[in-house]
Amino acid sequence: MKLEQAIKQNTFSEGQRLGLNLIYTFNWVKDQQKDYFSQFDITAQQYNVLRILRGRYPKVYSTSDIRDRMLDKMSDASRIVDRLLKKKLVERSTNKADKRLVDIRITEQGIRLLKIMDKTIDSHAQLPFKNLSGKEQKTLDKLLDKMRG
Repeated sequence: MKLEQAIKQNTFSEGQRLGLNLIYTFNWVKDQQKDYFSQFDITAQQYNVLRILRGRYPKVYSTSDIRDRMLDKMSDASRIVDRLLKKKLVERSTNKADKRLVDIRITEQGIRLLKIMDKTIDSHAQLPFKNLSGKEQKTLDKLLDKMRG
């Protein structure tokens, strides 16, 4: 769907259109992610934290380390970890070397959930790009990197 149809506006400058198109497309992809992750009773941010922790397993990460690696830098890592704790997907302990720090580790239940999701996440992640050829996807990827400098 063209942006003009989606937001019911026909007139804007090229810079405005591009900016609005990026925001609209981001939210469109985010809505698709929300639908996918909801079937596993987690959010995209919770999935991101679980993936970060699985990559470090069996070692731990502090919440500040998790925040540094998250895709969404504005996310509240502590709040996300609290929700994952309630679901028993992570465990928390006090850092032995520095009592001010909290160590977070993914649980076996968290690892099992990711293994289930591993079977479908790649096909789901590809869905927003189904109308683009492989070459177009690579071009878009390079342009986004270039845009951020």
